[in-house]
Amino acid sequence: MTSFEVRAIGRVESSLTDLDRAPRQADEGAPEAWLVFEPAVLEGLRSLRAGDEILVLTWLDRARRDLLTVHPRGDLSRAPEGVFSTRSPHRPNPIGLHRAEVTAVEGERLRVRHLEALDGTPILDVKPVLSEDIGQR
Repeated sequence: MTSFEVRAIGRVESSLTDLDRAPRQADEGAPEAWLVFEPAVLEGLRSLRAGDEILVLTWLDRARRDLLTVHPRGDLSRAPEGVFSTRSPHRPNPIGLHRAEVTAVEGERLRVRHLEALDGTPILDVKPVLSEDIGQR
């Protein structure tokens, strides 16, 4: 297998600290949170504004990497499914994908709505959500 080097570009600051008590999806009560970026990547934030929708890719550092099947939503009464057909954080490469709305930009920090990532979660990348009417950036 090929391996890759990935460096965190920042981290999440959130009131969520417990994996078992955190919402499983953003629409299940995920709070506002801050994305705090490393100084070396601040130029990359230049065009982001409040109101922008973004995709935040994170490294789910507290997830298990040895699971290939899970009970959906942790419900043991449901039949196990392969992790690639679920949103489980537990997977060989625990990359999180979060759609969020920027509510504020303050220097090296972006305030976002509806982020279900835990406090301290490493940020790998941020991408804009593209709609059909704006085309590609």
